[in-house]
Amino acid sequence: MPRPAGAAGEVAAEQAGTASWRALGTLVQLVVTEPARLPDARRLLQGDLAEVDAACSRFRADSEIRALRTDTGRPTQVSPLLAEAIAVALRAARLTEGDVDPTVGAAMSAIGYDRDFEHIKTSGPKIALTVRSVPGWREVHLEGQSLTVPAGVQLDLGATAKAWAADRSAARIAARLGCGVLVSLGGDIAVAGPAPDGGWRIRVQDVTGAPEDPPEGPYALIAIRDGGLATSSTAARRWQRGGDVLHHILDPRTGLPAEPVWRTVSVTAGSCADANAASTAAVIRGRRALGWLARLGLPARLVDATGAVFTVGGWPAEAEKAESETAQK
Repeated sequence: MPRPAGAAGEVAAEQAGTASWRALGTLVQLVVTEPARLPDARRLLQGDLAEVDAACSRFRADSEIRALRTDTGRPTQVSPLLAEAIAVALRAARLTEGDVDPTVGAAMSAIGYDRDFEHIKTSGPKIALTVRSVPGWREVHLEGQSLTVPAGVQLDLGATAKAWAADRSAARIAARLGCGVLVSLGGDIAVAGPAPDGGWRIRVQDVTGAPEDPPEGPYALIAIRDGGLATSSTAARRWQRGGDVLHHILDPRTGLPAEPVWRTVSVTAGSCADANAASTAAVIRGRRALGWLARLGLPARLVDATGAVFTVGGWPAEAEKAESETAQK
């Protein structure tokens, strides 16, 4: 899965403690500037992610979001944690003018993304792909912990929950333990607390790789001191049904996977949630994303289907490496 890789590997071993494991259906990477704090930081992060999974997972039969009654269209009380997650999703929808929409749940299920990705078969028989508008985020109303969802609407927080969870946990761990923290959830990266000398050095690449492995294909080395970095990809979480190649980023205007103009889009912003909203919207906007990201002043790196790399918003082009190499798909 293309993602920013190397967050742990790029921080000098004497400066940081690192750990990695799997949760929320993805790779978790945790880095702290004080190795002695790592066990406590890991316990805090594991607890946070378990709570987020129990509240927000569309794939757990016992999750809070699955238990929501959406057949009445009436207000219902939700937990503070789920309310916060939904508020983040609605903010992303507003900032992206609906490109990132949490009401795509039924459309996701219709294209076959109805379980954890690791349980989805990579190929299968053809399915009927129907253009359909999703219900729309403006139909969802949240006031405090009171949530109103139109009857029959399925919420899907997959486009925002991991990035928000990374922000939330990084800030909580830094505040509790008083050290610098980097949390990466499948490449959605948030940092908090005092950064290492030179910042958090992160390798952004288009081809999957472990932090300790040499990169394959185009990559960039950047450093961030606060906020977050996120990468969205049409080459990750993809599967085939008949002759159709499908992926998990849907265009809310059609209910179908966005055109794969961009193979990956990486964005840095004041938070991982904002970076992720922008990178996801950029995938959906296609070529129009270049001007949109530039107007927002967000540093971004976009790799198109041919492997050509574009940078906007002050992304450090001089840090690009091996762009002339043949890109792998």
